[in-house]
Amino acid sequence: MKENKYITDELIEERMKAKGFGEQDSHDDEHVREIVLKEYDSSLSTDWLEGMDLYQYEESTNDGYSVYISTHNPKNIAINEDVNYYVDGLADDLQQNIIDGAEIYVDDLYQDYIDCVIQDVYINLCESKEKQVYDELFDEGYCEEPDTTNINGINDLLNLLANND
Repeated sequence: MKENKYITDELIEERMKAKGFGEQDSHDDEHVREIVLKEYDSSLSTDWLEGMDLYQYEESTNDGYSVYISTHNPKNIAINEDVNYYVDGLADDLQQNIIDGAEIYVDDLYQDYIDCVIQDVYINLCESKEKQVYDELFDEGYCEEPDTTNINGINDLLNLLANND
């Protein structure tokens, strides 16, 4: 008889860790940033270079208010599309451009919205990698452990029926 190989949390963690997505790794912000940018072949830089795919930075209005720019063409900024009153307005554009493998200029690498975007992308990557690990284990002949949570209840019911003559 063939012995079943079961998928366990420990086995999943071991495989995730081998891919760079272990539980402990997820608490290291620098590791998370590096993994996300590497996975999508994207980069963040504080060096303004011509020809980058996206530029995100803060500017000041004539009367001293801060506005936040997110543009693909810094020489032709469209006020109604590229200018944001709140820094949070940059997040969606940043996330999509990271996933698209863009070279991105930001004026500060460690802004809260950037950290949040990196975490969101990392969580999605982890979910995808975990599914990939499950698929690999199934292909290797592993199966999920049977659900034994109701066995005691079933045994109690069988004993009750057997003793209720």
